[in-house]
Amino acid sequence: MKLIAGLGNPGAKYRDTRHNVGFEIVDLLASRHGAEFESAPAEAMMARLRAIGDGAILVKPLTFMNLSGHAVAELSRYFRVALPDVLVVVDDANLPLGRLRARARGSHGGHNGLRSVAAQFGSDDYARLRVGVGRGGDRGDLVDHVLSRFEPDERETVRDMVARAADAVETFLTDGVEAVMNRYNRADDQAAAE
Repeated sequence: MKLIAGLGNPGAKYRDTRHNVGFEIVDLLASRHGAEFESAPAEAMMARLRAIGDGAILVKPLTFMNLSGHAVAELSRYFRVALPDVLVVVDDANLPLGRLRARARGSHGGHNGLRSVAAQFGSDDYARLRVGVGRGGDRGDLVDHVLSRFEPDERETVRDMVARAADAVETFLTDGVEAVMNRYNRADDQAAAE
């Protein structure tokens, strides 16, 4: 079994913001596979995918982004999911809007959600899928940018990006993180998809 954690902030105030694309991606996966979110044995919502790969638990932590690691690590222990079978899906302001980047392990790169996950696991050896939300140019503070909603002219790119990210997660479930990296990290493939 694998665990897919889409990170975001709970509540209507944060719905559809750049920081919540992790939630959007696991919501789409649940919808694709007829799964419904329910309360989890941690401060999170979860949905079970049974018909893809060896099965998976989709997780949306109900803590705020900076404390996401508590729910992710707790559910990983509860369901006995090994660290290499965990994939964390997050927004990344350092990637252009629409770009995806998967890694088998690595640093948090300044992302507070990834920092929290690493702190709770005591390790950076978990897979992550970073989803580009852009930096916002001269629009001001980075925090304000990631907590803002996408502009109307960005929505089509965002829909495509969320769908490709969901495809990448399905690839992780069936073929592993190396296959995700090979298929989704190349900028030329992503430019062709846009």
